[in-house]
Amino acid sequence: MTVQTLYTAATGMEALETKLDVIANNMANINTTGFKKDRANFEDIFYRQYRLPGAEDGDGNRTSTGIEVGLGTRVSSTQSNYEQGAFETTGNQLDLAIEGDGFFQVQNPNGDFYYTRAGNFGLNAQGELVLGSANNGYRIEPSVTIPPEATDVVITSDGQVQIRTQDSTNLQTIAQLRLAKFVNPDGLLKLGDNLYQKTDASGDETVDTPGVQGFGNLRQGFLEASNVEPVTELIDLITTQRAFELNSQVVQAGDQIMQIVANLRRLG
Repeated sequence: MTVQTLYTAATGMEALETKLDVIANNMANINTTGFKKDRANFEDIFYRQYRLPGAEDGDGNRTSTGIEVGLGTRVSSTQSNYEQGAFETTGNQLDLAIEGDGFFQVQNPNGDFYYTRAGNFGLNAQGELVLGSANNGYRIEPSVTIPPEATDVVITSDGQVQIRTQDSTNLQTIAQLRLAKFVNPDGLLKLGDNLYQKTDASGDETVDTPGVQGFGNLRQGFLEASNVEPVTELIDLITTQRAFELNSQVVQAGDQIMQIVANLRRLG
């Protein structure tokens, strides 16, 4: 049916609009620290069954196939790509990058825990290590307080926070950073501000020392860049645009056929 053609093509256009939104978000976050690009997945919608496979013909034989017409497509999910991003050298003692798996764990004033790959940290008025964000000052968990007499801060690959003071040039360990991992990171809820929140789908976090049992190592003085590949996104953008145009042409073709049918009476 030509009317069904219009609706089917419309589902394709609607799904491709969502994919375009995902691509736009990836492109917008090319320079976002620790950002992980997303991908839109599609699935076909249910089918109208005109003749079921294996039906009997007039002679009692079973047919090898049937007649099925699909009714379009829809977005089934969006998934994040957690591949490692490139490392950017900053030289800032409080900038940290995770080389491998894991998330930094931070806590808001209400006691809720969030997770992030962005390691651009700073100090608040109490000397606590917090997210370097103008929107929030969530403290890293376990909490780390840098004393005012510290002249140098060293953070090792396994998360030991060490300082030097004017009274002693020897390094003193004052805290131990830890990372969190999830069985299903795709199940994390994205909150914006480079933050994730656990859900029933992600499962509970496993927390351990960096560098052990599959946890990543820390790199001081570096930040993890976004893992968005601009060339790949541009190619995806072009193919998505062309696919949208093809679906719009299907709509036009269906409209033209309906116009021909409507004019048959006049021609008669």
